[in-house]
Amino acid sequence: MQLYRKTSHTVFDLKFHLIWTTKYRKPILVGRIGYRTRDLIREICQTHNVEIIKGHISKDHVHIFISVPPQISVSKIAQYIKGKTSRKLLQEFPPLKKTF
Repeated sequence: MQLYRKTSHTVFDLKFHLIWTTKYRKPILVGRIGYRTRDLIREICQTHNVEIIKGHISKDHVHIFISVPPQISVSKIAQYIKGKTSRKLLQEFPPLKKTF
């Protein structure tokens, strides 16, 4: 029972491996942009009670293995992570707007 997560009415162990790439697989997730992406993903997961088990950010794609509460669908958590990181990165790093 130690591996299971609990809420007030449920006991669960839902894990998903999410992978996504940058547009046209351009290698932009390096240096400060990569670190900022990692921090944004951590913030978003923390606000939605999603536990990151493992994660890796390569120069052109992102892998995360997460444990999600049953109230949140996989498509919703992917939408939250991808949408908010994309919007924040484009706001904080203006040269990305020219690339994409």
